[in-house]
Order: sequence, then C-alpha cells, then structure tokens
Amino acid sequence: MKFISWNVNGLRAVLKKDFLTTFKELDADFFCLQETKMQAGQVDLALPGYQQYFDYAQRKGYSGTAIFTKHQPLSVQYGLGLTEHDQEGRAITLEYPNFYLVTCYTPNSQAELKRLDYRLSWDRAFRQYVSDLATKKSVIFCGDLNVAHQEIDLKNPKTNHHNAGFSDEERQSFSTLLAAGFTDTFRHFYPEQTGIYSWWSYRFHARDNNAGWRIDYFVTSQDLIPHLQDARILTDVYGSDHCPVELVTDDLGIEGTK
Repeated sequence: MKFISWNVNGLRAVLKKDFLTTFKELDADFFCLQETKMQAGQVDLALPGYQQYFDYAQRKGYSGTAIFTKHQPLSVQYGLGLTEHDQEGRAITLEYPNFYLVTCYTPNSQAELKRLDYRLSWDRAFRQYVSDLATKKSVIFCGDLNVAHQEIDLKNPKTNHHNAGFSDEERQSFSTLLAAGFTDTFRHFYPEQTGIYSWWSYRFHARDNNAGWRIDYFVTSQDLIPHLQDARILTDVYGSDHCPVELVTDDLGIEGTK
C-alpha cells in the first residue's frame, strides 16, 4: 500500500497548480494533507474512488487537515479529544482492523519561539494520544511535524539552532516521542542520508539552492517495522513550499475494506 502526506500550503491554491494531476499520478491508497487553509463548502473535490475527511480550523484560512482514502475506515476521529488542542483542525484519525492512521499538522513555534510553550504542550498531548492508540493496535502517523530532528535534517543547522523547528526543546520532544515506541521511517531506511528535504522557504531561492529542512514525516509504531517496504521524499513534486513524503507497506491486512 502507498501512503502520501503533503503540506499543500492551501488546498485552493494548490488546486491551481496541477494538484489533481499529481494526485492521480501518485495513486495512493491514503493521501493525507496538512495546512488546507479552508472551511467546509469552499472546495468541491471530485476524487472518484476516494472517501474524503476534513478537519477545519475555527479560524478561517488557517491550518486544517484532510485524508482521502480508497479504504472504508471502521471509525473516524477529528482532533485529539482535548478542547485546548482541537480548535485549529490539526489531526484526523482513521481506524482500520489492524492499525490507526493519523495525519497531523503540528503547531509552529513561530518567530522568537513565542508559541513554544503551546507547541510543547501539543507535543505532550499528541505523544500521549498516539501512545494510547498503540496499546490497542498498530499506529501510522504522518504530517508536517514542524521539527528537523537531527543536524542532517536541514541544510544550515548552525545558523538555525534556536529557530522554530530546530530548537533544543523541539528536537528533544521528538526524541522523546520516538523513544515512546515509534520509528521515523525515512531514517529507518536511510539513516545517514543528507541533502534530502521536504520544505524550503520561499525566500532567497531556497528550493533552487536546496537549502531546505526535513520536517514532514511518516512515523510508525515499532511493531510495523517488518511491514515497511520504503519511505521516500518526493522532491520533484512542486505546488507548495513543501513536497510530499511517501510510505510504502505491505497490505497490513486491509484487503476487502474498499
């Protein structure tokens, strides 16, 4: 099966940049979006063969997530079930017989880390949420997690050391998440790979110069490692300041749920 995750930086905007062509070419079983920046009824997407699930932020034109899937879920949950974290449309969970799939758009700590405390509060709540899910069945979560975990995950680690997404606190928080029983799938397959990023600033010709950050992930509970086949970053796909990331697995026992 193929899973895709992509921060589209506005679904309405990316629809004007051949999103549907990319969507069809990738032909994923699960296509997860972050930063949809829309409200219900603002887009009417024709995606034959896919069911569509959206979590909208209360604030217009902000945040938001979506999942498009070929496979009927057993259940769907929006948010984390916590009022303080469920106002910005940041998470959707689909349940299947043998696993949960969660798409997540982690809050950005913002300039001068002015939202760092909230970000770390989100991290703790999300870690508890996926850890609780993992006591029931396997977990796959993906999305723009807004952290470059290691120095090899961004082009300029020294000059970005205390910036949002590469603060010591955020990196440690991600380490704590992995230590709770989860695997960064890209690093599982490519532990030493450098120069592969998923986000580039629109400033200073960053993408042309490949001055990027790897902040988009597929993470799985460790029991799924035998089922993983590959994890890739699709740097040749344009339309957003992020590119899609991909996870390929065996069928995870999902046959017959279409």
